[in-house]
Amino acid sequence: MPAGAIPKDGPSAGVTMATALVSLLTGSRIEPLIAMTGEITLSGNVLPVGGIKEKVLAAKRAGVRDVILPAENKMNVEEDLTPEQLENLTVHYVKTIEEALQVSLPELAAPAGKLSSPPAKEVEANYHPAPQAPAVAHDKVVTTRA
Repeated sequence: MPAGAIPKDGPSAGVTMATALVSLLTGSRIEPLIAMTGEITLSGNVLPVGGIKEKVLAAKRAGVRDVILPAENKMNVEEDLTPEQLENLTVHYVKTIEEALQVSLPELAAPAGKLSSPPAKEVEANYHPAPQAPAVAHDKVVTTRA
């Protein structure tokens, strides 16, 4: 991992990766034909990214109907894209990962706007840890349990 001040590729996939992880952990399906981009902080804020015009046009060519973008990139959309380029697209501007999840995983959104989690029994029933090989400590075999 490069230091924080060094430019790097990949941070704009933060919203997408977090959404995929939440989908996997909850068993909820992501809305079809949706694209998203945005860097996220450890506190869940969505930061602006570059290349918005190219990303939106690529999403449209792929048949996407909804695009989730950082709220701070709204000016890029207004300045760089024409109404014709945005035709048949719904752009959702988000400030937090929770807002992005409400768009991409609407079945998890509770009426109060906070994401709800599945009941604990349901999570327990779907949890199957992988068997672990015994760990060797010195000349004794130690079995670990989760």
